[in-house]
This record gives sequence, structure tokens and C-alpha cells, in this order.
Amino acid sequence: MEIRKVGVVGCGLMGSGIAQVAAMAGLPTVVREVSQELLKKGVSSIEKSLAKFVEKGQLSAEQRSHTLGRLKPTTDLDDFADCDLVIEAVTENLEMKRKAFAELDEIVKPEAIFASNTSSLSITEMMTATRRAPRFLGLHFFNPVPLMKLVEVVQTVLTDPAVIKLGLDYARKVGKIPILTKDRAGFIVNRLLVPYLLDSIRALEEGVGSIEDIDNGMKLGCNHPMGPLTLSDFVGIDTTYYIAEILFSEYREKRFAPPPLMKRMVTAGMYGRKSGKGFYDYSDPANPRPNKLLEG
Repeated sequence: MEIRKVGVVGCGLMGSGIAQVAAMAGLPTVVREVSQELLKKGVSSIEKSLAKFVEKGQLSAEQRSHTLGRLKPTTDLDDFADCDLVIEAVTENLEMKRKAFAELDEIVKPEAIFASNTSSLSITEMMTATRRAPRFLGLHFFNPVPLMKLVEVVQTVLTDPAVIKLGLDYARKVGKIPILTKDRAGFIVNRLLVPYLLDSIRALEEGVGSIEDIDNGMKLGCNHPMGPLTLSDFVGIDTTYYIAEILFSEYREKRFAPPPLMKRMVTAGMYGRKSGKGFYDYSDPANPRPNKLLEG
């Protein structure tokens, strides 16, 4: 089997990027949202991203036009019927994903491959909502999709080896570097990254150092592009908290348990950059200032 046509369910932050790289790789791509308003917003995001590639000389105006021409925005799941690969990129909610896959299973041709872009949920639990377990896998892209090179290819205990190879080949076709992992919570990246982020919050709670000193320690001592608390703000403290809860539920190890400070921040709506406040205050985005979280 060859992947000639791709479908992407969801045109939000991740879905729009996944659809964009498929179309840039020369593949006709159907991208679906639940409303025209959300679909228009997602397509606009793709158009802006492509414009930046043209500005930087990484894409010609003609290539941009051809890429957009390969995209078919839709609100109708029936448009996925003849896709060879369908990638789900909806909200990180297991029941919502299972419902989407169950509906798609009735529409999409039996030989097509299904994949989820989930960063933390069980691929196996999604797979059981369909009748195509051997043709089901995870394809976890990273944000921002057009720029980040990695894709985690996730195999379940039932994924056909030929489908795993197709997943690896597809990732390379769209310009990514794939790594293969098994269906365990967090896969490779989040299983290693999340405990690091949680430990940095514990270090802050325990008075090991200030927000700036912890961040500078890892930036200057380990040559990381940004410190762990800045990274938590960038990813979203609520997002990291949600993934940590899933990891702790699966492994029951303290290193995956969200620290109390993190829980309080999420409850207070301090999610990081997207809410304007996290470990840093982004009132002036060009000059973030550390928040006084544990004083007074």
C-alpha cells in the first residue's frame, strides 16, 4: 500500500500544522473541523505559516499556491472516505477521540490506516473503537509542526509491522525524523521531559533557587535553549499538569506526580504564556518578569 491521500481530523494548532506538512509534501489533504468558523481560523493559520516560509525564501510563491491547492477544507467526515491515512488531532479527550474513530471506521475504506496525534493518551484504547486494530498506530507530531523535525511513531501490541513501516516512511516523506516507541503513557519524549519539568517546580517549592536562577542554571550549565520553568510556561502549565496526571495514573511513581504549586497555579488560571501569567508575567511579552509565587 502507498499513502497517496491524507485526511486530518481537526484543524486547530496541531491539526493545521499536520495538514500543512502533508500538502507541502505533495499529498492531496482533506482537513476537517466541526464548524466553518473553526475551519476558516485553521486555514488562515496555514496561510500565515506558508507566507512566512515564502518570506524566508524557503518556499516559492508557486509552491505556496500549489500547497494550498492540495488542501480540501471540510466539515463533512464523508470526505475522508477514500483517504489512505487519516490522522486524528482533536482535543485531548479519550472519549471524544474514540467517538471520532468509531464514526470514521464506518466511512473510510477498510484498507486505510488510522493514526492519532495524541501526546499522552492510550493508542490501544482508541484502537478498540474501530475494527482495524492492525492498521492503527500513533503519529505524535510536535508543536509547531511545520518547524519541529520529530515524529513519535507509536505501535500497539496489534499494529501490523507493515503499517509501522508505512508510518515511519510517511514521517520521512513529510520531512520529519521518526522515532519508534511502544504504546506506554508519555511515549519517549514526555516520559523523559515531564519529570524534568516537575522536578524544576519542586526545586522552586523547596527553595533550591529562584525562578530565574533555576532557569539560568539549566540554560547556561546544560546549554538548553530555555530553562524548565520558561518551558513550562511555553508548553502550558495546564497541559503539562494534564499529561503528568495521565503518567502518574499509569506508572504510580512519585516522579510523575504534579507538585502542589503546579496544581494551585492551574486552579488559579496561571497557565503560562497563553494566559499571560505563569512562572513569569507576560504583561510585556518582550520582557517577561518572574512572578512572586512563594513569597509573603
